[in-house]
Amino acid sequence: MRRPLLVTAIVLLVLATHATSQEARRRWDRLNQIRRDKFDHVLPAVMREHGVDMWITMIREANYGSFRTDLGEGYTSADGFYVFTDRGDAADRGGDVGDQGGARIERAALGIDGPLMERNGAYDLFLGADELAAFVAERDPGVIAINTSRAIGPADDLSHTGYEQLVETLGAPWNERLVSGEAFVADFRARRTASELVAFGEAGEISRTLAERALSNEVITPGETTLEQVAWWLMDRLLERGLGSSFGLPSIYITGPDGIEAISTDRIIQRGDLLMIDWGVGYLGFFTDMKRVAYVLRDGETEPPASLRHAFDRALAVRDVITATIKPGRSAGQAEEEVHAALAAAGFVNIPFNQPSDDPDTTDVVIGCHSVGNTGHGIGPSVAFFNPVQREFPLRATNLLSIELFAYTAMPEWNGKKVRIPLEDDAVVTERGVEWLYPANSRLLVVR
Repeated sequence: MRRPLLVTAIVLLVLATHATSQEARRRWDRLNQIRRDKFDHVLPAVMREHGVDMWITMIREANYGSFRTDLGEGYTSADGFYVFTDRGDAADRGGDVGDQGGARIERAALGIDGPLMERNGAYDLFLGADELAAFVAERDPGVIAINTSRAIGPADDLSHTGYEQLVETLGAPWNERLVSGEAFVADFRARRTASELVAFGEAGEISRTLAERALSNEVITPGETTLEQVAWWLMDRLLERGLGSSFGLPSIYITGPDGIEAISTDRIIQRGDLLMIDWGVGYLGFFTDMKRVAYVLRDGETEPPASLRHAFDRALAVRDVITATIKPGRSAGQAEEEVHAALAAAGFVNIPFNQPSDDPDTTDVVIGCHSVGNTGHGIGPSVAFFNPVQREFPLRATNLLSIELFAYTAMPEWNGKKVRIPLEDDAVVTERGVEWLYPANSRLLVVR
């Protein structure tokens, strides 16, 4: 009797392995499409608008930097270079004309190889790393962007010794043409193709579905389940599906009259608790950032207190003002000023972070609509006080924003103290304004 069971187990294992390999290939195919679209449609426009003739990203073995997934991965045994060159218009080179940027940008990988890199269809040339100086000299670029930045982490991949090596390798006059690619790199990543938006929308749908399951009786038994157990339940779901996480362990926290009481600890969830989650999912090189809010019903309650529902509704009203106000075609800082003015006109009070007023009749507001995309906090334009450099970047159609806000409304049950309701979901900026990529939070969740 045991042999059929063993055979069945082997068959199931083979089928599971086959399914896993097919999923891996499916994801790889999609990443390749994203890269090709990005190089075809975004890179030409961004290089020309920023006056960049060549972009060099240097990597080293086991130190592949922030743009490895964007640029095609690959392997280097020592040093490697992704090099993108604007060699003139399409007529001069017989190249294709893209819909956003004109002539195709030449893409070369020097000292980077491997089957996934060589078969991704995104590169024209594969050369040795020792050919870099001759390669650059032949193309004679006037401006060479490199990944250095004082303000934006992912745009600052080039190490000090890497810079010294690059200067020495290129020699004059090309080593004197190296410039920080900070704004250019941020713009390249932050302008999105259709294939990117589809992938990010899927990541968002996974994120919100798992978050809403986590803050439910599927996972939580009041009086038994701890905050930490909810967080690890989410981590197990990511592990099962081969997904990443934006910020490590999800923040599962309780908010009370004196603010946050505990975050992802062994604190047991009790009836009457106000629960919140702040987390994100990583999928196909994209990372979401979102929040959800839930109330744990007390014995005898069938719905949350009216005051709490009112506070949540006020937060939704704040979000409506934000999404109706943000438009492309201005700097993120200008958009922030417009949002603050619109909120004030609607009767809300803009405050410094976590400093609500004592006025029980007002809902106080903090906004932090930051860039999102390839990291939980992205490097594009940010309508957020905590991203001063990115506030100066222009908002463009296809930019991804995390629409994040905190609304503070008085609670009679808390002796007039204000409850902080956070809302955060990810959206895309379009010519029409802000549009959601998946269903944004619209209700106060309930744990029974």
